[in-house]
Amino acid sequence: MNKITGPLRRALIYGAVSYGGLVLINNSELDLPNMWIVYLPMFIGVYVLTQWLDRKFGS
Repeated sequence: MNKITGPLRRALIYGAVSYGGLVLINNSELDLPNMWIVYLPMFIGVYVLTQWLDRKFGS
């Protein structure tokens, strides 16, 4: 059972945090020529936050 809960926990954390980040960015009314300027740092931050939260909840 532990083999399933770890990846599932990470996927749920990543999904929730990244969805929240996308909602914030898309509702911020930014008008950039290339939105990847904002999306790339957001997804890197989401990945780091997901790893940190997974370690916090996993132990």
